[in-house]
Amino acid sequence: MKPSENASRLPIRPRRLRKSAAVRALVRETRVEVSKLVQPVFIIKGDEKEAIASLPGIFRIPLKDIGTHASELADLGLGGIAVFPKIDPALKDEQGTEALNADTLVLRAIREIKKAAPQLPCFSDIALDPYTHGHDGVLTPDGSDVDNDATVEILCNMAVLHAQAGADFVAPSDMMDGRVGAIRAALDRAGLSQAGIMAYAAKFASAYYGPFREAVGASQGGGPADKSTYQLPPANRRETLRDALLDEQEGADILMVKPALPYLDILHELRNETRLPIAAYQVSGEYAQIHAAAQNGWLDLKKARDESLLSIFRAGADFVFTYFAEQVAEGNV
Repeated sequence: MKPSENASRLPIRPRRLRKSAAVRALVRETRVEVSKLVQPVFIIKGDEKEAIASLPGIFRIPLKDIGTHASELADLGLGGIAVFPKIDPALKDEQGTEALNADTLVLRAIREIKKAAPQLPCFSDIALDPYTHGHDGVLTPDGSDVDNDATVEILCNMAVLHAQAGADFVAPSDMMDGRVGAIRAALDRAGLSQAGIMAYAAKFASAYYGPFREAVGASQGGGPADKSTYQLPPANRRETLRDALLDEQEGADILMVKPALPYLDILHELRNETRLPIAAYQVSGEYAQIHAAAQNGWLDLKKARDESLLSIFRAGADFVFTYFAEQVAEGNV
């Protein structure tokens, strides 16, 4: 059989690299590895785990069970655990006083995690929204805005407590100016030079956080607090890169982009601007929308999940915080 006339005109055929599953696997450029996934975990004080309606398959874990849960995550080979407390509303106040209680819920959880699974990296959120009435910091005297410098002072003390409890990385997610440098100095003064800082360097004032706020009970006056004076404007690329690179200059060990999927362009550009590791947070709204569409039969849950994670790694993330982490590690949808 003579080769077709058209064949002679196509010496370069990209489909040769797609002709079989084995070849496609051989030339695959991006992979999702379990060891590169971090599971966010919500902690409660009660006796029974609590389902979170807007996060199918995700539960608030009782303090008494967090050590066992951490051991299970470590056995699955996951890259880490990120802890977020749901605080009793009676303990909340305008100053976030409970955040500096040396025996507060999250500190007890960190101690249990490091006792049960010392090899599992633990990331601890440094922000005041679980302890106030929704904002990531304390308000100015007239209540019109978050007081940057007063908040940073509290965050420094909070970070020291978390590192002393055993957190491998304190993770300031508040977006206050200058907080990374101040926290680094505070940790070093406290003899905690080995405690790392993962800065939420590019955290946007996003509509995708709703299920998370439900999970930790963070709201302002019955609704979400307006955080647009400190979280980044979704429209601004240059401003975002400036902020992120300031965190690097101040001593961050890892930079975080949050949310992930709506900001893949930012993730990619930041990857080209820094040599630090970059984490991305596939946030609660991203997780929830995939589940919601799958429940309506509009897409395949596993395929959409895996494609979304691939896109985040392809854009430049070194590791990803995702509510899918445990499910991926277990091979479940």
